[in-house]
Amino acid sequence: MLTRIACLLALLIVRADERPSPVASRDPGDLTVHEWGTFTTVAGQDGLATDWLPLGGPTDLPCFVEHFQNRRDAKIVLNQLTPVDYATARANLWGRVRMETPVLYFYSSRPTTVSVRVQFPHGLMTEWYPRASVAQPFVDKDSYRSARWASWIAWPNVAISPGASPRFPAGEGESHYYVARNTDAAPLTVNGQSERFLFYRGVGFFDVPMSTMALGDTAVRIHTLGRDELQGAVLFWNRHGVVGYRVLGALPNDTVVAAPKSGGTVAELRREIERMLVKGGLYQREATAMVDSWRDSWFEEGTRVLYLVPPRHVDQILPLTITPAPKVVARVFVGRMEVITPATEQSVVRAIANRDGSELERYGRFLGPIADRIVASNSNAIDRQRIDDVTRTAFTSYLRRVSSCE
Repeated sequence: MLTRIACLLALLIVRADERPSPVASRDPGDLTVHEWGTFTTVAGQDGLATDWLPLGGPTDLPCFVEHFQNRRDAKIVLNQLTPVDYATARANLWGRVRMETPVLYFYSSRPTTVSVRVQFPHGLMTEWYPRASVAQPFVDKDSYRSARWASWIAWPNVAISPGASPRFPAGEGESHYYVARNTDAAPLTVNGQSERFLFYRGVGFFDVPMSTMALGDTAVRIHTLGRDELQGAVLFWNRHGVVGYRVLGALPNDTVVAAPKSGGTVAELRREIERMLVKGGLYQREATAMVDSWRDSWFEEGTRVLYLVPPRHVDQILPLTITPAPKVVARVFVGRMEVITPATEQSVVRAIANRDGSELERYGRFLGPIADRIVASNSNAIDRQRIDDVTRTAFTSYLRRVSSCE
């Protein structure tokens, strides 16, 4: 009997810890909200973002994070996909942009409750945490390119508890997801689930505000496409671990940038990017957490441009509504555009000829677009089939190595 009473008391204590503060208010007071995220794209031969398989790469997410389902009878999307269904959906979902890891942080001097809603008119919500209401139509080929497409995610009751120390969820293995908690933001509780932030990811078919084109291996042409000047950018390359970069600052409409010479270190570049993010509106710990989250991906093999997405463009792509409205909202997104250079193509061609799977795996989820370009320039049907077979095998091996929950 005493054992049963002790267990009941322990359960009540845990549930009491999870409950929002009873004095939580709907008055936002001094509430400040900061958000960071990444729009990842691949430049086509015309310099514009091209179609690829944005989900054909590592989830790098704990298994407690929820994923979309794809059922014709679904109005509200819940975490009901089987591992096989989810892997199939990921492998066949074409898009132009991988919207990666937007996280929303909340700062307040007192307990507050808000409702949060993010619309994604030209995209699909694919992962999120805590549990949310997510609505979007059944996804088939090209469906979310339609002007009638509408997707949204909502957390109706977000309890913000400054000073609280709830137990955040943890999964097996390592994940860059956890370093996003390393900020001073107030803990949140939604639907009985606690976290330091609201998290979501998606795939989109929309235009990003820049194009990039490799001018041989010696330079990259960067062209801004929107009304707003890009306020910060970096040209970076990594060739078998040897890195180089140029910090570009604000970019005019059209810029030709010489390819960076080897030199400098990733540690120095990290500090440059953090300064850029703070200037864009993030707190220092948020900027550090963002760079830590992408420390492997941003600096991996290849050539890319990292740039600050104009806030007006972010608001158009992802309209955000918080009720009641915070005093301050800052949204800092980094655009990442992969640039396929002749040197990259030649390296992949050699690896295909030698059936060097380990070399091909270095290009990860971007191997597909690189191979597509090589195939498009080859008129021999047998060669094209061989290229497809070798790269598919390497990509499958890569997926097995990096996937953890499927």
